[in-house]
Formats: sequence, C-alpha cells, structure tokens
Amino acid sequence: MKTANANITADMVVIGHDPTGLPSVLLIERGHAPFAGHLALPGGYVEPGETFLQAAVRELAEETGVTVTPDRLHQVGIYDTPDRDPRGRVVSVAFLAIVPDRPIAVGADDAVMARWVRIDTLPTALAFDHAAVLADALDLFTALSR
Repeated sequence: MKTANANITADMVVIGHDPTGLPSVLLIERGHAPFAGHLALPGGYVEPGETFLQAAVRELAEETGVTVTPDRLHQVGIYDTPDRDPRGRVVSVAFLAIVPDRPIAVGADDAVMARWVRIDTLPTALAFDHAAVLADALDLFTALSR
C-alpha cells in the first residue's frame, strides 16, 4: 500500500481585545509565494524535534513578535485537505490563543506585516484554507467565552 508524503505545519489564531473590548484577530501579510501579498494566519513548518505546539509558538513569535505560552493554547483542529496548499500535501494543526489585549505585532521572517483586524471587519478571503481555520477558531472562541 502506498502512503502519501506530507509536510507538517502549525497555524495560530490569536484573538485579543481592542481598547473598547471588541475582539480582534492577528493576521499577517505573506511576503512569499504562494499567496504573496495575501492575508493569512501566522504559522509555518514544524522543525525536526518540535511538536506542533512548539512550532505554533515559535512561528507566531518569528512572524509577529507576539509571544504566548503553550499553556494558553487550545487546539482548533487538524487541516488535511489534499489541495489546501499549492506547493503539495501539507497537514496542519491549528491553535487558538486568547490574549487580554492586543500586543504590538510587527511583521518579520516571511511576513511583510502583521496587524490586528476586528472580527466584525475580517476579510472573507485569506490565503490557503485559513478562512475555514479562522471560522472554526471563532466558534471555539465563542464557546470558551461563555
């Protein structure tokens, strides 16, 4: 039986609150293909010896300068649709972090910029399948906020 080879990644959905208490999501603008110039969730490849959780925390810090501790993360889901990434088969585990405010975020590494976007003004199109990941994370956020 032949098995599919896949790359593994971790994605982060970070929700903070603006000064009026409205929730916002931290998004990056991708600096490289595929989807250069498009908004996306922070995230990237899991390095050798890392867990998905460790990769999520590292990628968030590398791409935005925002740090979170692993104990604050909630797993959103596993995303493995075969064509979710045009570069090939990529399986991702997404995590949600809820922060009390909106820490300063600066685009770095392969992110041209990072910015907070209020959830009532989120774009409908994001890179990869990140709109679906974000929708699932917002459902989890709502459930955790009750």
